[in-house]
Amino acid sequence: MSKITSFPKSNSTSNRSRAVVLLSGGMDSCVCAALAARDHWAAAVHVSYGQRTEERERRSFESICDRLEIRDRLLVRNEALRAIGGSALTDSSIAVPEAVVTGKHPTGVHPTGVHPIGATIPVGIPVTYVPFRNAHFLAVAVSWAEVLGAEKVYIGAVEPDSSGYPDCRPEYYRAFNEIVKAGTKEGTIRVVTPLIAMQKAEIVRLGLELNAPFDLTWSCYQREDRACGVCDSCVLRLRAFREAGAEDPIPYAEAAARLS
Repeated sequence: MSKITSFPKSNSTSNRSRAVVLLSGGMDSCVCAALAARDHWAAAVHVSYGQRTEERERRSFESICDRLEIRDRLLVRNEALRAIGGSALTDSSIAVPEAVVTGKHPTGVHPTGVHPIGATIPVGIPVTYVPFRNAHFLAVAVSWAEVLGAEKVYIGAVEPDSSGYPDCRPEYYRAFNEIVKAGTKEGTIRVVTPLIAMQKAEIVRLGLELNAPFDLTWSCYQREDRACGVCDSCVLRLRAFREAGAEDPIPYAEAAARLS
């Protein structure tokens, strides 16, 4: 199932270059969307794939688009990733792991996985990795970019200070751009990853500068009412806001315990 929503363009967008942004509804993709909307006439793609929090993420997508005045929107449902499984995000029989509370570590995440807020993320590729997920997302975004005449596709992939997903590495996007160059009509569409080398706290600071609507975002892997505060996505986000000296505006169920 897919749905394209398009509103009349304004004079402020009609003469700008086009760009497509993949917008999950999370913190990183929200900052990416703010960058795309600032610099281009942006169109946003959201892919639901049977993940645990898909309804909540879709609401965030719509709300972020409204706030950033992104009028052209494509919502797509991918049935393949849930059918394939192999991830705690798409298979209910695989538990979403919680970060383990420990003592603080002076050097941050690497190489031990210890976080300054007093919790650790398991070292290695976690069970929340969805096999080759970003390739599915990028295929949709590049296809739509080709139809719209957009020459950039923004994605909020982050390599450092993240969960260690292999499809968030710079070499992955270098290789993918070669595929796009060879496999599209003009070969001019480029996947851009403006956040990929940034620490999470730097992304928070950039988002605050851009007035990105963090209050509308959702990062939690397992709850849709209040963020759990204990999955690795919540822990990474909480740590980022703390290191940036800012308050995370979304509600948490267990944030106070994890930050004590």
